[in-house]
Amino acid sequence: MKPSIITNNVTPKHSNGKRFIISCFFIICFLCTLASINEIRYESLLNLSKCAFSRAPSLVSNSSSLDSFPPSLRTIKSSPSSDDEIRVLVGILTLPDQYHKRHFLRMIYGTQSPEGARVDLKFVFCNLTKEDQKVLVALEIMRYNDIIILNCSENMNKGKTYTYFSSLPSIFNNNEGPYPPYHYVLKADDDTYFRLDNLVKSLRPLPREDLYYGYVIPCPSMDPFVNYMSGMGYLVSWDIAEWIKESDIPKAHLKGPEDKIFGNWMRNGHRGKNRFNAKWSMYNYPEPHTGCTHELWPDTIAVHLLKTQEKWIKTLEYFNVTKNLQPSKMYHIP
Repeated sequence: MKPSIITNNVTPKHSNGKRFIISCFFIICFLCTLASINEIRYESLLNLSKCAFSRAPSLVSNSSSLDSFPPSLRTIKSSPSSDDEIRVLVGILTLPDQYHKRHFLRMIYGTQSPEGARVDLKFVFCNLTKEDQKVLVALEIMRYNDIIILNCSENMNKGKTYTYFSSLPSIFNNNEGPYPPYHYVLKADDDTYFRLDNLVKSLRPLPREDLYYGYVIPCPSMDPFVNYMSGMGYLVSWDIAEWIKESDIPKAHLKGPEDKIFGNWMRNGHRGKNRFNAKWSMYNYPEPHTGCTHELWPDTIAVHLLKTQEKWIKTLEYFNVTKNLQPSKMYHIP
């Protein structure tokens, strides 16, 4: 046998083996490099697949229940009665120039945290008319986002209350959040102090539809179906705000004492079949003494006619609103 023939038969076998090993080595290196580069992507993909598999059983087994779907997949409005958290919109009707009063009320209400409820406070007034308002109110909105500017001329008894209630559905109804956006809407004067925790507790057992709530006028009356609720602050369920927006009854009767006019809407439209008289947890400040007031007491929901700083301070002192002030080396308040 010729050596050359043997050499030619053996050399290709070793050469092919080396090529195979080198190729495998480079392939492994390439895969390791690719895996290192894409580690985050693989991790995210893995988490996404785990999330999908963890959701899958509930989506299939409970497909007949809306609660089994993420909120973004729900296509109908959720039932208010199934919602344990009470949502309340407090609209304080005031004037654009009342900057100091708004800042004061932000402190008053910002330190209250009613349990089991979401209470949003908004200051409500009509269109701005001065150059300084356009700057200062814009700064307030940027800082606090708690102002509603209605499309109206500033007034007390010529339709401002109607514009307030009728504007709310257009402002707050949307397809992204819960329905209704608020269970209750409160109209309040800027000289009324509401104790939000007591307000929420009083609302908890009440209906969330066709509700009309407040301090019954005249003062001696305890029957909420006879006249109307005092303008110091009255509350209605969200469906009534929607009715005010759509009905011709309020539109035809706008001028006059706003709380009395509102009561007329309720009567003429056969609304407010559920009514709650919050008297005597709502009342006027004790001085001067009248048939609409009594002394301050712990079960208070609202105190009205706080026309001076002195009356505000006495009221806040009575309810010990600074009791949760924490001690600090930065101040000494005896």
